[in-house]
Amino acid sequence: MTAIPEGASGEHRWPAVAALLVALALYLALPSTFLPVLRYAVVGIGLLLLIPLLVVNPVRMHRQTAWTRGISVAQALLLAAANQVMLVELIVSLVEPATGSGTRLLLSAAQVWLTNVIAFALVMWELDRGGPVVRRALDRAALPPADIRFAQDEDHDAIEEVAAASSRVAGWRPRFGDYLYSSLSNSMAFSASDSIPLSGRAKALMGLQAFSGFVLLALVIARAVSLVSAS
Repeated sequence: MTAIPEGASGEHRWPAVAALLVALALYLALPSTFLPVLRYAVVGIGLLLLIPLLVVNPVRMHRQTAWTRGISVAQALLLAAANQVMLVELIVSLVEPATGSGTRLLLSAAQVWLTNVIAFALVMWELDRGGPVVRRALDRAALPPADIRFAQDEDHDAIEEVAAASSRVAGWRPRFGDYLYSSLSNSMAFSASDSIPLSGRAKALMGLQAFSGFVLLALVIARAVSLVSAS
């Protein structure tokens, strides 16, 4: 078991929990034609997996065991994988105008896009440098290799007021909000911005996210133009 040292403060769990609940709600709110059995199963499994994680770390991330690590990673990967299935279903609906209301399809596209942002943020939050508990429990020299390089990781040689918040000077370590911002910027710019993928798995995940976001945006724009032209 890995645990935060006595007197140290672990990362707060609830920002990630709130994001997960929003993603599951968006997933559940998709049109009934979008594979209802899969959607209900993913939401149910996601909520069930959350219960033991909250029992072990109800407020802050203080402890991690092999089984809690497996559950938390599986939960994030399940949401990301299921949303890719919904993305394919949405693409089919977008290229077949007769399948439903254009306005409802555009709203569904926004739901899938936002869920994608949250899902990939959760995955990287769980994977990078051993996860949220390990990132704070171990000395920096003992951390697993980083999957993502943030701006704070290389700001130690900048001007004083910038260097003061860097990893080397202030001991800064990424929190869920940093991964959420990275995921959001990658989904909007289709490339890394302030954070750079280092490992093969990080590049694969961020590449998949950027590609799916680009395809979704292109089809949504095309669908919107067709709706305007038809009005």
